[in-house]
Amino acid sequence: MRVYVEEFQVATRQREEIVVISDRVEEAVRKSGVKNGIALIYVPHATAIVTANENEPRLREDILNKLRALFPRGAGYRHDEIDNNANAHLANIFLGFHLTMPVVEGELRRGTWQEVMLIEMDGPRRRNVVVVVIGE
Repeated sequence: MRVYVEEFQVATRQREEIVVISDRVEEAVRKSGVKNGIALIYVPHATAIVTANENEPRLREDILNKLRALFPRGAGYRHDEIDNNANAHLANIFLGFHLTMPVVEGELRRGTWQEVMLIEMDGPRRRNVVVVVIGE
Protein backbone atom coordinates (compact mmCIF):
# COMPACT_ATOMS: atom_id res chain seq x y z
CA MET A 1 0.00 0.00 0.00
CA ARG A 2 1.27 3.43 -0.97
CA VAL A 3 0.48 6.69 0.82
CA TYR A 4 1.29 10.05 -0.76
CA VAL A 5 0.68 13.45 0.82
CA GLU A 6 0.87 16.80 -0.90
CA GLU A 7 -0.12 20.22 0.35
CA PHE A 8 -0.66 23.37 -1.69
CA GLN A 9 -2.04 26.85 -1.12
CA VAL A 10 -4.93 28.66 -2.74
CA ALA A 11 -5.18 32.44 -2.52
CA THR A 12 -8.75 33.72 -2.38
CA ARG A 13 -9.64 37.28 -3.27
CA GLN A 14 -13.17 37.78 -1.96
CA ARG A 15 -15.12 37.28 1.26
CA GLU A 16 -17.09 34.47 -0.42
CA GLU A 17 -15.89 32.77 -3.57
CA ILE A 18 -15.51 29.43 -5.32
CA VAL A 19 -12.10 28.36 -6.59
CA VAL A 20 -11.77 25.28 -8.80
CA ILE A 21 -8.81 23.16 -7.66
CA SER A 22 -9.33 20.01 -9.77
CA ASP A 23 -6.10 20.41 -11.76
CA ARG A 24 -3.96 20.68 -8.63
CA VAL A 25 -5.66 17.69 -7.00
CA GLU A 26 -5.28 15.63 -10.18
CA GLU A 27 -1.60 16.59 -10.38
CA ALA A 28 -1.10 15.27 -6.83
CA VAL A 29 -2.87 12.03 -7.76
CA ARG A 30 -0.60 11.59 -10.80
CA LYS A 31 2.53 12.29 -8.75
CA SER A 32 1.44 9.77 -6.12
CA GLY A 33 1.92 6.83 -8.45
CA VAL A 34 -1.20 5.22 -7.00
CA LYS A 35 -3.09 3.28 -9.64
CA ASN A 36 -6.23 2.37 -7.67
CA GLY A 37 -7.28 3.75 -4.31
CA ILE A 38 -8.73 6.90 -2.82
CA ALA A 39 -7.86 10.57 -2.63
CA LEU A 40 -8.75 12.59 0.44
CA ILE A 41 -8.94 16.33 -0.19
CA TYR A 42 -8.90 18.23 3.10
CA VAL A 43 -8.91 21.92 4.03
CA PRO A 44 -7.55 22.46 7.56
CA HIS A 45 -9.69 25.54 8.11
CA ALA A 46 -12.88 26.14 10.06
CA THR A 47 -14.32 28.67 7.61
CA ALA A 48 -13.73 27.07 4.19
CA ILE A 49 -15.43 24.18 2.41
CA VAL A 50 -14.32 21.59 -0.14
CA THR A 51 -16.81 19.89 -2.46
CA ALA A 52 -17.30 18.67 -6.03
CA ASN A 53 -19.85 20.08 -8.44
CA GLU A 54 -20.31 21.62 -11.87
CA ASN A 55 -18.15 24.64 -12.67
CA GLU A 56 -20.81 26.70 -14.41
CA PRO A 57 -20.81 30.45 -13.62
CA ARG A 58 -24.53 30.73 -12.89
CA LEU A 59 -24.43 27.63 -10.70
CA ARG A 60 -21.44 29.01 -8.77
CA GLU A 61 -23.48 32.17 -8.20
CA ASP A 62 -26.49 30.05 -7.12
CA ILE A 63 -24.32 28.11 -4.67
CA LEU A 64 -22.94 31.27 -3.07
CA ASN A 65 -26.39 32.86 -2.94
CA LYS A 66 -27.83 29.76 -1.25
CA LEU A 67 -24.99 29.72 1.27
CA ARG A 68 -25.63 33.39 2.03
CA ALA A 69 -29.34 32.65 2.51
CA LEU A 70 -28.74 29.59 4.70
CA PHE A 71 -25.92 31.14 6.71
CA PRO A 72 -26.40 34.93 6.59
CA ARG A 73 -23.78 37.23 8.01
CA GLY A 74 -24.83 39.33 10.96
CA ALA A 75 -27.75 37.14 11.97
CA GLY A 76 -27.14 37.56 15.68
CA TYR A 77 -24.75 34.64 16.16
CA ARG A 78 -22.94 34.64 19.49
CA HIS A 79 -19.58 33.93 17.83
CA ASP A 80 -19.86 37.20 15.88
CA GLU A 81 -19.14 39.00 19.15
CA ILE A 82 -15.57 37.71 18.71
CA ASP A 83 -14.75 38.00 15.00
CA ASN A 84 -17.85 38.35 12.80
CA ASN A 85 -17.53 35.07 10.87
CA ALA A 86 -19.94 32.67 12.59
CA ASN A 87 -21.80 32.13 9.31
CA ALA A 88 -18.61 30.77 7.73
CA HIS A 89 -18.07 28.36 10.62
CA LEU A 90 -21.66 27.11 10.32
CA ALA A 91 -21.35 26.59 6.56
CA ASN A 92 -18.16 24.58 7.14
CA ILE A 93 -19.88 22.31 9.67
CA PHE A 94 -22.89 21.63 7.47
CA LEU A 95 -21.12 21.32 4.11
CA GLY A 96 -17.76 19.88 5.05
CA PHE A 97 -14.05 20.44 5.08
CA HIS A 98 -13.04 17.22 3.33
CA LEU A 99 -13.92 15.18 0.27
CA THR A 100 -13.01 11.61 -0.62
CA MET A 101 -12.91 10.51 -4.26
CA PRO A 102 -11.80 7.27 -5.92
CA VAL A 103 -8.58 6.92 -7.86
CA VAL A 104 -9.03 4.53 -10.78
CA GLU A 105 -6.29 3.61 -13.24
CA GLY A 106 -4.10 6.40 -11.88
CA GLU A 107 -6.65 9.18 -12.27
CA LEU A 108 -9.11 10.95 -10.00
CA ARG A 109 -12.51 9.46 -10.86
CA ARG A 110 -14.88 12.38 -11.31
CA GLY A 111 -18.31 12.60 -12.83
CA THR A 112 -18.65 14.25 -16.22
CA TRP A 113 -19.39 17.70 -14.79
CA GLN A 114 -17.68 17.40 -11.42
CA GLU A 115 -14.88 19.76 -10.51
CA VAL A 116 -13.20 19.85 -7.11
CA MET A 117 -13.94 23.21 -5.54
CA LEU A 118 -12.76 25.16 -2.53
CA ILE A 119 -15.50 27.44 -1.26
CA GLU A 120 -14.18 30.44 0.62
CA MET A 121 -16.57 31.80 3.25
CA ASP A 122 -14.27 34.17 5.19
CA GLY A 123 -11.79 35.64 2.77
CA PRO A 124 -9.72 36.87 1.31
CA ARG A 125 -7.17 34.43 2.69
CA ARG A 126 -4.45 31.95 1.80
CA ARG A 127 -5.94 28.48 2.24
CA ASN A 128 -4.05 25.22 2.56
CA VAL A 129 -5.31 22.14 0.77
CA VAL A 130 -3.99 18.73 1.80
CA VAL A 131 -4.31 15.83 -0.64
CA VAL A 132 -3.70 12.32 0.71
CA VAL A 133 -3.67 9.53 -1.88
CA ILE A 134 -3.83 5.98 -0.57
CA GLY A 135 -3.80 2.81 -2.63
CA GLU A 136 -1.78 0.46 -4.77
